[in-house]
Amino acid sequence: MYDVIVIGAGVSGCAAARELSRYRYRTLVLEKDEDICEGTSKANSGIVHAGFDSEPGTMMARMNVRGNALMEQLSKDLDFPFRRNGSLVLCFDEKDRDKLERLLEKGEKNGVPGLRILSKEEVKEMEPNLTDDLAGALYAPTGGIVCPFGLTIALAENAAENGVEFRRETEVTGIRKEDGFYRVETNRGVYETKVVVNAAGVYADRFHNMVSDDRMTIIARKGEYCLMDKKVGNYVNHTIFQLPTIYGKGVLVTPTVHGNLLAGPTAVDIEDKENTQTTAEGLEDLQRRA
Repeated sequence: MYDVIVIGAGVSGCAAARELSRYRYRTLVLEKDEDICEGTSKANSGIVHAGFDSEPGTMMARMNVRGNALMEQLSKDLDFPFRRNGSLVLCFDEKDRDKLERLLEKGEKNGVPGLRILSKEEVKEMEPNLTDDLAGALYAPTGGIVCPFGLTIALAENAAENGVEFRRETEVTGIRKEDGFYRVETNRGVYETKVVVNAAGVYADRFHNMVSDDRMTIIARKGEYCLMDKKVGNYVNHTIFQLPTIYGKGVLVTPTVHGNLLAGPTAVDIEDKENTQTTAEGLEDLQRRA
């Protein structure tokens, strides 16, 4: 009998396991793939968001700001790359400056430190390679970048060193709620636990629906990126967002902790949750939107 079983060894599952390893719990992490961090966590933009975009008062807003504040010390404790490079949300039209003001107001309500709106001249001084077609930007100095797989691996290693068990290539096929515990069925046998932590990413709906009458459906969304050579890795120093318009959010441009330049993502809803193919259409969309 385990105290806790965590389903999924992505960044959320490994972070939960690492936190649980602080206590005298018998904890097990089940992962269907052959190694940790093989799903969404290995391939995201690696952005540590400042927290100005989340709706004030929500759990996401609180955890975003709190997680951002904890990341620097965590990177030192676990020895993974992290840089607090700051972020800019660009505004291209004076008529949209009220949207910057609203983002600023939300961020201040969320407790994001150091937020301010910059003039075009101030933005260009910080990022001379940006277009001259600017009206201003929201600056968030606490925004950062991280190595997504480096973070996840560090969390998993620390959890394992502290006694958490990991079972890879172990796919959960069923969960049954018994009297005071759960029976977790897998392709490698049955495990019993008092608590289940569902950190299964795009498959979290499947496990949720096994034990809850409150049904949910997760529609997977694929995002394609363009990772550029280190020769242009310093083209911008901050993470650059576009102010959302009627045409969508646009794409971000950011340096990576490894010295590359990253642009993306696209956003396409897909039926096949395993569809991670890149396409010529995706690259063309990135070039158009960037």
